[in-house]
Amino acid sequence: MKEYEGDQYLNIATEGTQWISEATLHHNRYEPTPYIHLKELFNRHPLNSDDGLVDFGCGKGRLNFYVHDRFSCRATGVELNTSFCGEAQQNLENYSRISRHRKAAEYIRFRCGMAQDYDVQPQDTVFYFFNPFSVQIFMKVVDNILKSAETYPRDMKIILYYPTREYINFLERNTVFELLEEIGLPAINKNPAEQFLVYSYSPQMI
Repeated sequence: MKEYEGDQYLNIATEGTQWISEATLHHNRYEPTPYIHLKELFNRHPLNSDDGLVDFGCGKGRLNFYVHDRFSCRATGVELNTSFCGEAQQNLENYSRISRHRKAAEYIRFRCGMAQDYDVQPQDTVFYFFNPFSVQIFMKVVDNILKSAETYPRDMKIILYYPTREYINFLERNTVFELLEEIGLPAINKNPAEQFLVYSYSPQMI
């Protein structure tokens, strides 16, 4: 599926790569995950309707709409940039105009603010990162995820796209998350880093 075709199907606008004012040492540029890669990921790791996915650095919300359309699950986007938050909300309005998604606002939400300030919810089970920020912020976010699991034990996954060595080292050396699968992807830019790493956590692992 081409990028514009995916957006047309979902009645949203998420194409393009953009540098933003907050793209600094700790926060990176906006670039959505290609639809062809999302299809490959979720063919291997489908979600259930009772899952809750959180996309940290969601940009304009592409992943949120994709998983809701495909799995009817809850999806939360956390985004620092206020302009992108506004575009994500506009996309939600447009997405909700599709007859089958008229109640989408009950399942999709966007939170504008720092990722480390997001209050992880008991229904949040899958956490997605496309290198949105520095490893220092990533460490704080993962700590919040694990604290939530202490209060509300549940199976969880962390999905990394274009994983950095710093993210990988932290997860594998300093947390109870375990590598479940490494997913190579159809070449678009022929970049060997273009892959998903899926990590899993279960209360029985403690």
